[in-house]
Amino acid sequence: MRSDSEGRFYLIDRKLRHHILRYIFQCALATLLILLVLCLLDAVHQTAIIASIGASSFLVFAAPSALAAQPRRLIGGYVVGTLVGIACSVIAGSIQVSGGGEWNLIQVAFGAVSVGVAILLMAITNTEHPPAAGMALAWVLNEWTLVTLLVVMGAVVALTVSKALLRKVLLDLV
Repeated sequence: MRSDSEGRFYLIDRKLRHHILRYIFQCALATLLILLVLCLLDAVHQTAIIASIGASSFLVFAAPSALAAQPRRLIGGYVVGTLVGIACSVIAGSIQVSGGGEWNLIQVAFGAVSVGVAILLMAITNTEHPPAAGMALAWVLNEWTLVTLLVVMGAVVALTVSKALLRKVLLDLV
């Protein structure tokens, strides 16, 4: 629920009746982008990767003025999150263990490390994008290939280009 300047609460956003077509348009764009990503990736085995892109779609299409939706943070955050996540995945994969339980512990530990390091590097480089911190974790917890990497980065570029092309018509819905 949202409140207005007088403290009254509303269940439905008061801007909706004046901008319903823009609400539908922006949400349809997010839907189409996620549909494309779902068609290109294995939706069952790469849910964390897809969820991160979904969260970024929300920021770009529902809160285009948010700092986290700016191109530097969107692209930069994913570059940082991806580099850190893949590095942690490779390191974790190179550790030889004898049992499945030990592998799970290593994977969990490197997953946590990937998030912490990604947050630190995003803060240092001013590329903070919360869904990209989740992507760092996704690279460690999910099996991935070069195709997965290309689809993810393509989706991030598509989000950035869409926002740039539509900047005059995108409305902050939140």
